Amino acid sequence: MKLSMGSVSRAVLRGVVVAGAATALAVPATAATAVPAVATPPGLSCDTGKHEIDDYTGFALCRNDGSTTQTFWVHLVCGWSPDVDGEHVTLNPGQSGQSTAHCAGIGTGIGEITVQP
Repeated sequence: MKLSMGSVSRAVLRGVVVAGAATALAVPATAATAVPAVATPPGLSCDTGKHEIDDYTGFALCRNDGSTTQTFWVHLVCGWSPDVDGEHVTLNPGQSGQSTAHCAGIGTGIGEITVQP
């Protein structure tokens, strides 16, 4: 059997594509759903995350560590669905509060969570 250079190149390319796809599919589910770290506005200390059983609901729980009143809200990047903002929360110094938002049920769920001042 005689192979031309073109058929060898296509065979190599197919092998690379198949290997790449297999590697991409082998990524653990926890890595695919991880949310990047968030930059917090000055004067606030915040924890962000997804709802424990709902990948479409995200939150920002913040404490005002400053000496002036602060307002914040959570912003969710929702993949295929429009991005959404949570309710605006105003905190006096020393107070804590939470802003929550929900991505539409279509699409890929939350891709990023940020805290907006």
